[in-house]
Amino acid sequence: MQKLSTVQKRLRKFAEERDWEKFHSPKNIAMALSVEASELLECFQWLTEKESHELSQEQIAAVTDEIADVQLYLLLLADVLNVDVCTAIDQKIAKNEERYPADKVRGSARKYTDYK
Repeated sequence: MQKLSTVQKRLRKFAEERDWEKFHSPKNIAMALSVEASELLECFQWLTEKESHELSQEQIAAVTDEIADVQLYLLLLADVLNVDVCTAIDQKIAKNEERYPADKVRGSARKYTDYK
């Protein structure tokens, strides 16, 4: 598996070769990310919970492409904003551990504000 920084460099080069950097404002990337996330959601639209666990190979291929698109836009946004993704993830997990102490939330899907 490639490092995130390697993927970001490859994305940067891809955009540069096509003269697309001028379109890669944080706003535009966030909007594109939303579109790609919606396309991922569309792969599951109208499926039952059971069906969503039993995707065909064709459905898995479509979901895989959309997951990649979402991830690429996330990495591009982080690159444009100079956000270290791994650090951000570590910080967010630590924050969630505080918000959702395992002994209080086990088995519950309520929002953290409901536990105060």
